[in-house]
Amino acid sequence: MRRSRVGPDRADRAGPERVEHGRGFRLVKSAMLVTDVAFLVYWTASLLTLIPARHAYKDFDDPVMSDWNYSFLPLDVAASATGLAALYLLRGSGGERSGHHRASWRSLMLVSLTLTSTAGLQAVVFWALRGDWSVTWWVPNLFLLLFPIPSIVLLMRQDTVRAGPDVAGAAVTVAPPGLQSRR
Repeated sequence: MRRSRVGPDRADRAGPERVEHGRGFRLVKSAMLVTDVAFLVYWTASLLTLIPARHAYKDFDDPVMSDWNYSFLPLDVAASATGLAALYLLRGSGGERSGHHRASWRSLMLVSLTLTSTAGLQAVVFWALRGDWSVTWWVPNLFLLLFPIPSIVLLMRQDTVRAGPDVAGAAVTVAPPGLQSRR
């Protein structure tokens, strides 16, 4: 029996296997894994004061700068936790019980990617306002800002395809009350 390609439960019937095999999506998963683990390694090293001052950010010894740096801790850890949880659920390595929660990987991945991009944006804006153009801080923060954007687009595009043309078309063409044309 052939499965329908449209309908709200298509992804539940087909599973995430179709999404997992695309080259672009493999890159997303790899970038997320590396980034999420790097966040945790950075914060562990930072909390244990393992990073030498010469490799730290400008004005490392300034208490205000230290507070600014540590203000990212909850954001980065939340991005890592949701990202690693999404990758775990997507992989489905939790046995039979994971099938029940498997659909939540998309939401967790979107949250993780959004938090990661936000962390990069906040850092880039801060360094720009200070006029600090150190490549060692700009490159990683531009990566954090930019890599999630095509990943989010890829996820959203797959959600639109998954929903089917009837649902996607309706979602795109329906305007809020008051903005609808008066034909």
